Amino acid sequence: MPDAPLASVLFVCVHNAGRSQMAAGFLSHLAGDRIEVRSAGSLPAEHVNPAAVEAMREVGVDLAGAEPRVLTPDAVRASDYVITMGCGDACPVFPGRTYLDWTLEDPAGRDVAAVRPIRDAIRARVEALVAEIEGRQGTT
Repeated sequence: MPDAPLASVLFVCVHNAGRSQMAAGFLSHLAGDRIEVRSAGSLPAEHVNPAAVEAMREVGVDLAGAEPRVLTPDAVRASDYVITMGCGDACPVFPGRTYLDWTLEDPAGRDVAAVRPIRDAIRARVEALVAEIEGRQGTT
């Protein structure tokens, strides 16, 4: 029987087409099955931002099959960490979750060159998140 994930993380932004998709892609890439990953948007777009898909492809993370999803209370309830990226007050709050708000530029309407620094900032935050989650598991 496989080990249970260390934690479940939900990334939320308005359109679930850029920042939250890149963060989810990095977390899946870096943590594999050790951490359960979700992403959603308060007003999801029809497609993931093509510049975000291309920027992630450049670093070996494939978002080509990703699709924006609507944020639901169930997704929040099922997550240990809820990381918002500019979704305002749209994210429901439940006790017992760790909530973080990452201030990041929105890649919407930007070309790949402008998305790269956003991608790199997201990667650094995701790497720190993985270290935090793994560190918490070492103390339990």
